[in-house]
Amino acid sequence: MTTKKAVIIMMNKKSIILLSGGLDSLVALGAFKDKYKIELALTFNYGQKTAKSEINASKKICKYYKIKQEIINLDWLKNITNTSLVSNNEIPTENLGTPESAKNVWVPNRNGLFLNIAACFADSYNYKYIIFGANKDEGETFPDNTESFRKKISDTLKYSTLSKSKVIAPLINYTKNDIVRIAIEKRVPLELVRSCYSSNHTHCGKCESCKHLKRALENNKANNYINILFGE
Repeated sequence: MTTKKAVIIMMNKKSIILLSGGLDSLVALGAFKDKYKIELALTFNYGQKTAKSEINASKKICKYYKIKQEIINLDWLKNITNTSLVSNNEIPTENLGTPESAKNVWVPNRNGLFLNIAACFADSYNYKYIIFGANKDEGETFPDNTESFRKKISDTLKYSTLSKSKVIAPLINYTKNDIVRIAIEKRVPLELVRSCYSSNHTHCGKCESCKHLKRALENNKANNYINILFGE
């Protein structure tokens, strides 16, 4: 294949992204939008405490990057989820990064479900890639944020879709510190991020997601974003 033909084929490929409005999905979009020609974002409302905040944040992000968005309501998922992300149980703020804390914020087959729904869109509208924000730090706690998971679910799409779309996790080998650094380098609008597990107006600063974000901002000397996101 000549270089010219390869470029033409690559230009014809387009992508869809899972966008929660959190750090990882925001940076995956902002840093890789052009490389993967991301045109559509899917945002999911499964009754999580932060649904309203996540939807608001993701709408602003889609407007900023001028891409289409679909909001998918999954009311039934809330009905079978008993963990603190959707129930009245308090969000864990201690023993973070442990199997126990992971279990307290687990949503049944969430990434598997979201990626398969994205695959339906990809199959219908011929999206070549499905992007999601798995990363190295969360891969140490959550099995559906690992390279093994990404590879296996991508392999299944060879059989379950005609488009044979491929799942891509461009941040899979990066830590939160790396992701914030990339965001700063690529001028990703971090002021739009929403990474908190709580329903507070601002980031609570106590949940695991907040602590990861704040620590990464501190390590990158991004105090201006700490002031904006945490109200400090």
